[in-house]
Amino acid sequence: MRHFLVSRSMYRIKTFNRIAERGLDRFHADGYEVGADVSWPHAILLRSHKLGADDAQRGLLAVARAGAGTNNVPVDACTKRGIVVFNTPGANANSVKELVLAAILLGSRDIIGGIKFVDGIPKDERDVHQLVESNKKAFRGHEIQGRTLGIVGLGNIGSRVARAALDLGMDVVGYDPALSVSAAWRVPSQVGQMESLQSLFQRSDYVSLHVPLTENTVGLVNRKSLKQFRDGAVLLNFAREQVVNAEDTRDALVSGKLRWYFSDFPVAQLLGLPNVHCTPHLGASTGEAEENCAVMAADQIIEFLERGNVRNSVNFPDISLDPSPGLRLAITNTNVPTVLRQILSVLANRKINIIDMINKSRETVAYNLIDIEAEPDPYLLEEIEAIESVINVRVIGSGSAVI
Repeated sequence: MRHFLVSRSMYRIKTFNRIAERGLDRFHADGYEVGADVSWPHAILLRSHKLGADDAQRGLLAVARAGAGTNNVPVDACTKRGIVVFNTPGANANSVKELVLAAILLGSRDIIGGIKFVDGIPKDERDVHQLVESNKKAFRGHEIQGRTLGIVGLGNIGSRVARAALDLGMDVVGYDPALSVSAAWRVPSQVGQMESLQSLFQRSDYVSLHVPLTENTVGLVNRKSLKQFRDGAVLLNFAREQVVNAEDTRDALVSGKLRWYFSDFPVAQLLGLPNVHCTPHLGASTGEAEENCAVMAADQIIEFLERGNVRNSVNFPDISLDPSPGLRLAITNTNVPTVLRQILSVLANRKINIIDMINKSRETVAYNLIDIEAEPDPYLLEEIEAIESVINVRVIGSGSAVI
């Protein structure tokens, strides 16, 4: 790997899609070149653009997705090349929460059907009042107060939905076997913790899905699990399309097992069913959510490029080291034994004093931040890079970065 000395004023950020200006403004004009036409970028900032192998050009250090999902980014390929992939968990949580609440309220009675009925009344109808009164029973429903909402996934969005539903007088139960300690603090204490999905499905009048798309969550709602639902339950999917098996859900809707299905992911198999209402992927489509995501993504890129710190990565460990005098080595390697020892031996043999350091790993990758007193020469970098399992080496500090 050749090392290029890059001026701090020459960090290049390539954008895909429309990124909110409030986020782009985080990149100071005297320090960054930002835009859709940027060549050989150090970082990529995108929303829904599907990143291909050709986009990950030589010198790319980071990819930031202004959103929670990273299905449009080749994460495994990036990891092998030492490219950090960021997302923005929680930045659009309130926007999605509000859309879920709208769906819950729409599922309490046939509000959409009632609106369509009124819109269809001829303008020359003589007795609108009589027509409305004689047909309104077709759209009746129930209050949500006292009904039970089951939430699958109690992260940033699920915990917010839980709190809002409690405020509306609903009983709330939740299931999340992967709940982190920090996420658990956000979950209201009134939420009943279910021991299994089956127990949650059996108890809930409404089921709202808020899980990431993984091997374990693909088809989470299927023919078998739908049998565990209460008759006439309402299913809400504002997580990911593939979490719900469309064919099995169609059968449950046609048979009446499910009363309504609300989703942010329209699929052909469910289009046209009278008890299906889909929005065109509107979960994060508010000005506030787009700005929050853009700002968070931009800040993560800046923190990584200027200090080497990693926050909210889907493939690297979260790691942070306060700035020290001198220069910083940022070294990525495959997560195997003895690599760090070899790196430290190289520095010791050259009598380079270490001011501070931190090492963390995540699955197949390890990442090291090492602050040193002396400015490294290219031969030192080549020696570190020659260590088996070292993926890349970067020097940060003094207004420049060696890549």
